[in-house]
Amino acid sequence: MSALTVLASSGDEFGAPTPEELFQLPPIIPGVDWFTKPVLLALLSSVLVIAFCWAAFSSPKIVPRGVQNVVEYGYMFVRDQVARPFLGKDADRWMGLLVSVFFLVLVWNFMGVIPILQFPVASHIAFPAVLAISIYVLKVYLGVKHQGGVGYFKNMMFPPGLPKPIYFLLAPIEFLSNMIIAPFTHAVRLFANMFAGHMLLAFFSMVGFWFLFEKLTPLGAPVGVVGVVMTIILTGFEMFIQFLQAFLFAMLAAMYIGGSLHAEH
Repeated sequence: MSALTVLASSGDEFGAPTPEELFQLPPIIPGVDWFTKPVLLALLSSVLVIAFCWAAFSSPKIVPRGVQNVVEYGYMFVRDQVARPFLGKDADRWMGLLVSVFFLVLVWNFMGVIPILQFPVASHIAFPAVLAISIYVLKVYLGVKHQGGVGYFKNMMFPPGLPKPIYFLLAPIEFLSNMIIAPFTHAVRLFANMFAGHMLLAFFSMVGFWFLFEKLTPLGAPVGVVGVVMTIILTGFEMFIQFLQAFLFAMLAAMYIGGSLHAEH
């Protein structure tokens, strides 16, 4: 049995964290069960996003510098890559929401690689679920408002131009896809990527620490070095995934809003 297999299968013996220890965190304040580390980091993320946007745009300069320059690059990225492709002429109207969603999810995710904090907020399903449900409610509200109650569901379930018998099969599939699967996958895609990434980083960092500092042997030292190297490589890769997931979450939000504002023909 290899050293990594032993380590993975004997978490308690080697002091390795279990999934429960990684994600089921105790309350920060005794007796206040809901106030855990993920909640604290979620609140901190909101404060950071508000602070950065306030610092950038409370007194904007014609020639941006510092924080304003960074946030403007983020704004232009969301505008050009997320809002305009799906919202067209309505893009500017929804930029406040989409920029907020993108930066909030991005900071949530980056919490997983910040030393000491080291916990991606979105790896707790409750946080991406609440955000996805909020987008879903907005999507349905806008669809009914702009297309009418009957028109919204008709356009969703009965796209024009198809033979009528096809609708018997297509209508329930479209309803299930748009009303149930879409919000579910919107949340789970973000959650699953952050959950898996956090597990991998925790595992390889623990491998490096154990075999280099707790059980340093001629056989274990190379395994420890591999653990450290993999932790460094995976941290860089995880940061890319964290950015990508924030982009995808905001992009899907824009796509849902655009589909509700304008019926597909």
